Amino acid sequence: MPDSLRTTNPTEETREIFCRVDRCLGCRSCEIACALSHSLTGELVSTFQEHSLPVRRIRVHGLGVTSTFTRHRVIALQCRHCHEPLCVDVCIAGGVTKNEITGLVEFDSQRCVGCWSCTMVCPYGAVVRLSGSGIAVKCDRCDGQDALACVSACPTKALVFCTLAEFLQMTTAAE
Repeated sequence: MPDSLRTTNPTEETREIFCRVDRCLGCRSCEIACALSHSLTGELVSTFQEHSLPVRRIRVHGLGVTSTFTRHRVIALQCRHCHEPLCVDVCIAGGVTKNEITGLVEFDSQRCVGCWSCTMVCPYGAVVRLSGSGIAVKCDRCDGQDALACVSACPTKALVFCTLAEFLQMTTAAE
């Protein structure tokens, strides 16, 4: 994994994927980019011809109508790589672990037995079933790629990969 995508770095705070709700249009470009980055071909048209369609590891959720907007507010959610992940605790096969160096919650598809315990305990609904394979998947922060597909694809830059302090500075400055 490139150093730029590591969760922990001795010289800075933890970097996370945050969603600027004020900018998210709910266009689902992040979902499409995520699914494509996990497909065999990585191409939009040919992906639909693959034997088993790729699963997005980020989901756009509606937050309801606000008092200041007539449209629904939305947020993009993915694995939050929890400090104390419940999915690790409930995995009966040891297929879900927390990498102590990067801080990422990692899934080993070879060990997954398809019990779905991890999908039931995730407070964010970020663990999903991979269709046709019987295993669970979640955000892997685009492991092996140079950039996060969801962040790169966001047309309004609602998704950002930064520290909490940087995110708070961004959102405070926008007000």
